[in-house]
Amino acid sequence: MKKVIQVTEVENEGLEALLDKKVMLFCLNYIYTGKLVGVNDTCVLLADGAIVYETGPFDDSKFKDAQKVAGSLYIQTGAIESFCETNKK
Repeated sequence: MKKVIQVTEVENEGLEALLDKKVMLFCLNYIYTGKLVGVNDTCVLLADGAIVYETGPFDDSKFKDAQKVAGSLYIQTGAIESFCETNKK
């Protein structure tokens, strides 16, 4: 049996490391993009957010179909499967 003997909490990892950056969030039903401006235990806040209906090739500079939402976009952290920084528009 292997056991973890020491656990170290690292500040500003995960979503917090991407604060103030443009991100792409792969969620249960949709992909979202925008500037990550808020993170807490239950949700994240995207400024200038959009729902991505079709990414197109990931190395393209633009999404094939991303629809902007009016105002701020809140996303439940429980729905996020994976996330990354992006430069796609």
